[in-house]
Amino acid sequence: MTEHAPRHPAPALVAVAHGSRDPEALRTVLALLDRVRELRPGLDVRLGHIELNAPLLPATLDGLRGADAVLVPLLLGRGHHVKRDLPATAAAAPAVRTRTAAPLGPHPLLAEALYGRLLDAGWNPADRGGRRAAVVLAAAGSRDPESAQDTRSTARLLAERLGVPVVPAYASAAAPTVPAALRALAARGRHRAFVASYFTAPGRFATACAAALPHRAAAPLGAHPAMARLVLHRYDRALSASPPDQAAVPLASA
Repeated sequence: MTEHAPRHPAPALVAVAHGSRDPEALRTVLALLDRVRELRPGLDVRLGHIELNAPLLPATLDGLRGADAVLVPLLLGRGHHVKRDLPATAAAAPAVRTRTAAPLGPHPLLAEALYGRLLDAGWNPADRGGRRAAVVLAAAGSRDPESAQDTRSTARLLAERLGVPVVPAYASAAAPTVPAALRALAARGRHRAFVASYFTAPGRFATACAAALPHRAAAPLGAHPAMARLVLHRYDRALSASPPDQAAVPLASA
């Protein structure tokens, strides 16, 4: 009779959210993780925040002592949090064997989610190729050039999906601002513009960006089905790409 070795559980998926004082942010992230659990029943899915909300990431990792975990940033590009904060927090939790996945962006699934949110906001697919239509991709902003590069890549993916110009704009730390981008588009005759919210969840920056064009601003990405698929894609890629305890900066790979 052949004896089978005991099957080890899959590493936990630890979704790392930024955190926000907006109570809708936590509710939105929890709804997204519920979708992830529906897609992968039995997977241990946990949440840790970088700041402002409980549980904070160190507390989540403390609850996984002796286990394996994959940190999946619910962040949209390669900024300071991905390059510095996550590796530092993982290194400070040696009792957990960790891998860190790439940030969510850029990826075609993000373009799919952005497209869906624009449809919800009233975007007309018939505007494809139109001379008056355009979209401003409203992002948080970062001084890291790779973060801006990732946002521009997502803008290109969304432009291909929509068939109209998509201009990145930022709430802080980078230019142009959302109002400035809207004015520039209007000067080019692009008067039917929409704002695509390039934020995982509601918060101060997302609200400020939407206020620039409240009647044609899409909601944050939130618990869109494509977002749940993307979280699991990043988790699976991290498992196949590197052994635990790697400290390398994650790449925004497909």
